[in-house]
Amino acid sequence: MTDATIKVIHVASGREWRGGQHQVYLLARALSEVPEVEQTVVTGRGTELERRLLATGVPVLAVSWRWGIDPRVVLPLWRKARSTPQSVLHAHDAHALALARLVTSRTHCRLVATRRVTFPPRHPKAWSQVDRTLAISNRVRDVLVESGLPAQRIEVVYSGIDLEAVAGTVPGDIRNELGIPLDSTLMVAVGALTPEKDHTTLIAAAKLLQAEHPDLVWAIAGDGAQAQALLRQIHAAGLERHVFLAGYLENPLALIAAADGFVICSVEEGLGTSVLDAMALGVPVVGTRAGGIPELLEGGAGLLIPPRDPAALARAVQSLVREPEQRHALRDAADRRVKNFSYVTMANRVLAVYRSVLSDR
Repeated sequence: MTDATIKVIHVASGREWRGGQHQVYLLARALSEVPEVEQTVVTGRGTELERRLLATGVPVLAVSWRWGIDPRVVLPLWRKARSTPQSVLHAHDAHALALARLVTSRTHCRLVATRRVTFPPRHPKAWSQVDRTLAISNRVRDVLVESGLPAQRIEVVYSGIDLEAVAGTVPGDIRNELGIPLDSTLMVAVGALTPEKDHTTLIAAAKLLQAEHPDLVWAIAGDGAQAQALLRQIHAAGLERHVFLAGYLENPLALIAAADGFVICSVEEGLGTSVLDAMALGVPVVGTRAGGIPELLEGGAGLLIPPRDPAALARAVQSLVREPEQRHALRDAADRRVKNFSYVTMANRVLAVYRSVLSDR
């Protein structure tokens, strides 16, 4: 260890394996290649995040973490912070931030926090006390500023993906698995079955296109509280052979790679890394003008529609089906755009923030 060593303690609840946890994994993996970084990830014992980090060789301090703000995390986190003074504590979610704030108030650590959602923070004062907040899109940054956070302490650092690994994905055999005709046109969506993802708009658009495009099939990958309500909507619309809930998929990339188009109907979205996955796989994207999605699809990298507008979604998907030249143009623009979202680029931006907050002492 030298004076130039940057010591980082990541704090991530990691109870579910979703986009935020994947970003923690990619960041820690990239930083493990930087000689001057010494890092540990504090996360829940037995989680998918812990398993993947250990498989990559990233040091993990696994703790009992059953609830969002679990007090059992505080003591081991405090001991870790005290044993590595002048570290950066990086809280990767709101629950992690609440726990990390308790520790930094009693140590000489600096505090960095990542904000991934576009709704205002419940406790803006807590976020305003962070040394630096990382917003994953300009839209997230704008919401934080509107909530009263000091703009000079917010940095926009886009999420990233492993471009090479994603591009090498082998398409899955999803048509056979779901009993979909092999010559069907397949549109897919990936996301938790929650209100902000607004899969109800997708189902409504599928109904609008059912008669004119009987060979058009939709598959939604994800789980969540709205599963039964969505199934009822599908049955009520008579779409049992047109819209499929694929459930949680360990490898949703294989589903995206097998698709003819990708749809994201979110009404709130910090950024949307599944959109980046589709772009890297050459799958045309239709997305809503919500949150950070337009920042990904600018320059003709995808088709943008208003949120909660089934008719607009239906028109956009129909244009993809009917116009091969448009599909080619979207793929070309997306291929150029997605190169800006490498996880290595993301990690380098985060590392620059670490250096900045440490130099502010």
